[in-house]
Amino acid sequence: MSTTTSNAPYKGNDRLLFGIIMGVIAFWLFAQTTLNIAPDMSRDLGMSANTMNSAVAITALFSGIFIVVIGGLADRVGRMKIVRIGFYLNILGSLLVGLTPTGELATPVLLVGRALQGLSAACIMPASLAVVKSYWDGAERQRAVSMWSIGSWGGSGICSLFGGLMLQNFGWRSIFFVSIAVCVLGLWMMRGTPESKAETKGDYKFDLPGVLTFMIAMVALQVVVTQGNKLGWTSPLSLGLIAVVLVVGAVFLKIEAKSSSAFIDFSLFKNSTYTGATISNFLLNAVAGTLIVSLQLVQFGGNMTAQAAGMLTLGYAVAIIAFIRVGERLLRAFGARKPMIWGCLITGLAIVLLSPANLILADYKLLAVIGYTLFGVGLAFYATPSTDAALANLPASQAGAGSGIYKMASSLGAAFGVAISAAIFTALSANNESIMWLEGVITFVGRQDNLAVREAAIVALGFNVLMIVVAILSIMLTVPKGKKA
Repeated sequence: MSTTTSNAPYKGNDRLLFGIIMGVIAFWLFAQTTLNIAPDMSRDLGMSANTMNSAVAITALFSGIFIVVIGGLADRVGRMKIVRIGFYLNILGSLLVGLTPTGELATPVLLVGRALQGLSAACIMPASLAVVKSYWDGAERQRAVSMWSIGSWGGSGICSLFGGLMLQNFGWRSIFFVSIAVCVLGLWMMRGTPESKAETKGDYKFDLPGVLTFMIAMVALQVVVTQGNKLGWTSPLSLGLIAVVLVVGAVFLKIEAKSSSAFIDFSLFKNSTYTGATISNFLLNAVAGTLIVSLQLVQFGGNMTAQAAGMLTLGYAVAIIAFIRVGERLLRAFGARKPMIWGCLITGLAIVLLSPANLILADYKLLAVIGYTLFGVGLAFYATPSTDAALANLPASQAGAGSGIYKMASSLGAAFGVAISAAIFTALSANNESIMWLEGVITFVGRQDNLAVREAAIVALGFNVLMIVVAILSIMLTVPKGKKA
């Protein structure tokens, strides 16, 4: 269909790399602060918990829906052009979120702003990874991927702490104004970079039916997950949305199977290493639900402020940045498989340590500090080996599309992981009734007036442990042993 070109013997430099990272940070550091500041935002704007959960998850959802098609488009119209468009979209989205009014307009303005932030990520993530693949090689590419991962995974590690500090000192709106300044800085640092694209034969057709059916199915599924408790899981509307997901999803698969220009190229999954990296990437990002549950647990159940809750994640922020390059060294020494599995195991242990909501707050905070730190170590071990394994197994002419699918796994994993975990937590804690099968199994010490919140957290965090188990199995079944995966 196409042949590879990077348009020039241009070699990437640190100014370009750090400019790109500014866009990555704009999403993972600034947009993801909502995982911690959501309770304060909802109180300030007068929104229900279900609506705010939708606002938190919609950014990753829109990123996941469009990231593949925009990644493929970047291969053809220019990867740097798409990266810059992503910066502009984030500036607009951040402006809307930062200026969200109270009252009737709060919900639509916030949701549109968050959706634009998701579209921004859909532009920046795959196109920037394709630029890395085009302009860096060998060990330099692995270093560039590590630095990129620090912006991505590191940003996700710092976001809760950063959000709490900004909220306490400057208000939550200031977070999104700073995001705009970071984007302007990134655009300035990327200036003068030559374009990178793949040569095509002019036979490219936009897969409009595939994109529309995929979008309808994903949005319907997201509404069911985030609003099912409010609508009623067996209500006609919920059942109708589930039917839409199943029917339209089946139509999507049929369209993609017959289309010569399908926006999701399922042939890429013939490579087992790429498949394992992508599936496990979905699941490792899905455990972002751990953050929203554990942070809301200590705020709702322990009356901690967003700033105090964010401080518990300090070890996460430090560990993920400090150990990202360790993941790179493990990749060179052992190949991708072992550090990916080790990362999953450490992350799973971290979630287990965050799960004992039956303890008194003082004891839980101690476990939380250790748990968040291990959470960062585990994700740091996993990040670079997984990303490099995916990139190294892509045909060069499909760098943007393949990177898009890989990053779609990140975004949809985060969207549905956060949405499902938050939905479990919100639904069970709102009932104010004990969970029958936990009675007599777990003894809750300390306060007894918050049992519903604590029990809900245990169940929701258990769901995240289950995803880690599935991630490890997917790696073991797909990623071959040895350095040359």
